[in-house]
Amino acid sequence: MTAIAINLNPIIELTDNQFYQLCRQNPEVKFERNAAGELLIMPPTGGETGNLNSEINADFVIWNRQTQLGVCFDSSTCFKLPNGANRSPDVAWIRQERWDALTPEQKEKFPPITPDFVLELMSPSDTLRETQDKMQEYIDNGVKLGWLINPKMRQVQIYRLGQPIEILESPQELSGEDILPGFILNLQIIWG
Repeated sequence: MTAIAINLNPIIELTDNQFYQLCRQNPEVKFERNAAGELLIMPPTGGETGNLNSEINADFVIWNRQTQLGVCFDSSTCFKLPNGANRSPDVAWIRQERWDALTPEQKEKFPPITPDFVLELMSPSDTLRETQDKMQEYIDNGVKLGWLINPKMRQVQIYRLGQPIEILESPQELSGEDILPGFILNLQIIWG
């Protein structure tokens, strides 16, 4: 099942605060919002994808604790992008000085900031086209590095700001390059 899009715009245009309140009042539902203002109801992940998301996020958290270069976020964090969309990548990371520039209120709600790095791990309910579109949206809004990991195809698509997409078949590891200095993600946990 892919995301369900609901267009409320002919009836009401949700403000950022109303969207935040909607999400807070319905914590059992994962909402996103696209640039057109349509409400997206995201399906939950299954056990395998949830476990892999957790393992991947742990690697980022451990690296970030050691380097203290920024702030890590899991898939429950929703970011307000410059194009008006509210998106929740599976993993996101923001350089510390950029995060520190936000006000406490901005940090508390849906931060109006584009992450420096995002990762999307495809689950069986995701479609490749929709996930690629989401990755392109991240890049178009200023994400510097993004990884789309497709376990079923054993493929990784690397998105870099201002560069063509790079496709890797069954890579053993991924480098955080100059965006995540010294970070290496071992993909053996994904490929099994």
